[in-house]
Amino acid sequence: MEGHIIVVGLGFGDEGKGAVVDALCHDGAVTAVVRFNGGAQAAHNVVVGDRHHTFSQFGAGTLAGVPTHLSRHVLVEPIALAGESEDLAALGVADPLRLLSIDADALLTTPLHVAANRAREDARGHSRHGSCGKGIGETAWYALLAERGAVPGDTVEHQRVLGVPGPPPTVGDCARPSVLRSKLDALARFYEPLIGAGTSVDDLVALYRDFAGAVRVTTGDEVGRLADRGRLVFEGAQGVLLDQWRGFHPHTTWSTVTPDNARDLLGHRRATVIGVTRTYQTRHGAGPFPTEDRTVPERFPERHNGTGEYQGSWRAGHLDAVLLRYAVAACGGVDALAVTHLDVGGLKVATSYDAPLPSARLTEFLFDRTPTLVDMPDPVAWLEEDLGVPVLITGAGPDRADYAVRTPVRR
Repeated sequence: MEGHIIVVGLGFGDEGKGAVVDALCHDGAVTAVVRFNGGAQAAHNVVVGDRHHTFSQFGAGTLAGVPTHLSRHVLVEPIALAGESEDLAALGVADPLRLLSIDADALLTTPLHVAANRAREDARGHSRHGSCGKGIGETAWYALLAERGAVPGDTVEHQRVLGVPGPPPTVGDCARPSVLRSKLDALARFYEPLIGAGTSVDDLVALYRDFAGAVRVTTGDEVGRLADRGRLVFEGAQGVLLDQWRGFHPHTTWSTVTPDNARDLLGHRRATVIGVTRTYQTRHGAGPFPTEDRTVPERFPERHNGTGEYQGSWRAGHLDAVLLRYAVAACGGVDALAVTHLDVGGLKVATSYDAPLPSARLTEFLFDRTPTLVDMPDPVAWLEEDLGVPVLITGAGPDRADYAVRTPVRR
């Protein structure tokens, strides 16, 4: 692999991106892991012997001793970040916050955003979107209101604006209490019709001021500075099939999951894009799933995922080559694959549906499809032939020891 590495999930999330990033960081010299999308809703599992951690905001290279940079495209939730730091310290990571830097322009996710997110999802009842309930969409939506100059009564992205929005709070504001207080006051007033009084602004200002003193907040082209020092691994969150532009609405995330943000951060620098897929398909919560197999869940064992209060149930089924090809195309192509869960046997793959993919109304189309399934005895060979790119990382279990980084063959 040449240059920097961009790791992106090719499914609905939970493909094994965390274990892939950990394997890359353990395999060779990496200057930093850069998060380029998403926020505190990420759940990337890494197992190293008797240590297991579900990475949310810290990069999945942390157990390998690699620092994390949260770019301006990440939504930062300081309270959850502090809790994750404590969990990592309990696993033996010395002073985890020392390994962290954050772009000053990254948006803050506050308890007010979280409460609003959950209130909206609760109100949807049986028509829930499958939100994680972590405030991600609400953080992005509120920032969009200021960008568009929205006023009360407007409808923005299918949500009615009830109050007067202000400029969104950022990580850089945490070191400027007066600026932060003004923004949080406006945020609290905006959401009061939806969530009531919410969390005390005074408490948040004090907490975020302490947060600013505990982490390194950066300005300017920090990614460029890191890239010039050595190899970077860009860790994507969620999966391309949940992308805000390429996913299947309304069951999507408010995040650009494709490699575009990472490429933007890198500028002209060269990078290898690695798409990650399981040997079978998974989905957490609501949304279309053409290859779901409800009859034999024991064929797709899951150690680290379960039913979420807001996401809903954990779902599994056969690998869907139609959606896999769609995801690769949405990325503008990938240079290589990482294939996880190779320890699962009796695999099948959907090579086609009973109708071709249309150019519009994809969500409605996918809800009513019958896939054509064939046996897939050797998933690595099958995927390399079908997608025309090499498999460079394999995982046959949850532990770091179960992963292998292969040397690419020169052609």
